[in-house]
Amino acid sequence: MARLTPRTSVAPERFKVLLPTLKPTIYHDPGVSKASTNIRTIAWNPLGTYIATGCLDKTLRVWNADKPNVRQTTELKGHTASIEKVAFNPVKELELCSVSSDGVVRFWDVKNKTVLNEVKGLGETFTLAWSPHGECVVVGNKDDKLFVISPTQSTPVSSHQQPVQTNNITFCWSGQRIFTTTGEGKTRVLSFPSFEPAYQFDYKEGADAEFMLTGHTSSCMVAELHPFNRYLATGGTDSLIALWETTEWNCVRTATKMTGPVRNLSFSWDGLYIVGGSDEGPGLEVINSETGEHLCTYKTTTPPPVVAWAPNRYALAYTDSGSLRVIGASTGGK
Repeated sequence: MARLTPRTSVAPERFKVLLPTLKPTIYHDPGVSKASTNIRTIAWNPLGTYIATGCLDKTLRVWNADKPNVRQTTELKGHTASIEKVAFNPVKELELCSVSSDGVVRFWDVKNKTVLNEVKGLGETFTLAWSPHGECVVVGNKDDKLFVISPTQSTPVSSHQQPVQTNNITFCWSGQRIFTTTGEGKTRVLSFPSFEPAYQFDYKEGADAEFMLTGHTSSCMVAELHPFNRYLATGGTDSLIALWETTEWNCVRTATKMTGPVRNLSFSWDGLYIVGGSDEGPGLEVINSETGEHLCTYKTTTPPPVVAWAPNRYALAYTDSGSLRVIGASTGGK
């Protein structure tokens, strides 16, 4: 699958002046709740041409990024509970996976609006991550059990009970490691598909021997990998964003500008900028990932807990006042 040629990076000095002046494109869906927390999840497809949104009111919709009119969207119907997470297959343009809180995982052919596969009975599921080559997803539930699920099998490939509260899952780019954020404020580094600790201290024994990233004073909510593997970013309920270099796993900088718990993190396509989402605060806080400098605050009407940069350009999707909005979207073809 071809990938669109990315644009040239914008220097931080110009970026922090330019971004606050841009007006967002509003993707208005008159049929859904306008509660600020209704949209639970946002995902771009690999080419940056479509955006999926999953909602508390069970609405699952795929928007054409260039056409904010709801008549130009695809609604995927069938979930009977809140949609907690959506993600596109990283190697297919229009294959989407969705997870709802009633333990149902669905794989969709967006173009034909058909269900490719469905897996049920997984408990109160809420998190999801595709393997980087698109062979499987890992799904987690509120009982801290992780499931490996194939897009073509109706039962899980495997399940793995975690010893600690597990909030989020992220794959490394090789697919051989996963990062899981925990209620203890730590991030575990596990081998995949064994789910065993990837690194251990030789001079410790038992559970104490496991190497973990320890950077938050309260629950660690989210982890996001830099597009060129320079850093792993973690965010917690302590309002901190920590950046870890991926060779020795040292924390090289922290960002402290967030007001509330960090619910979501996203790197720009070039990895130069990172934005955190929170259900508190005045807007989107934009950080220079190379220095930790807070560049600007993009003001929003309501706090934006969900954010997602496009994979190949400076287009930033987020939620505001119950609607999907995108800064830097093309508005052709309304």
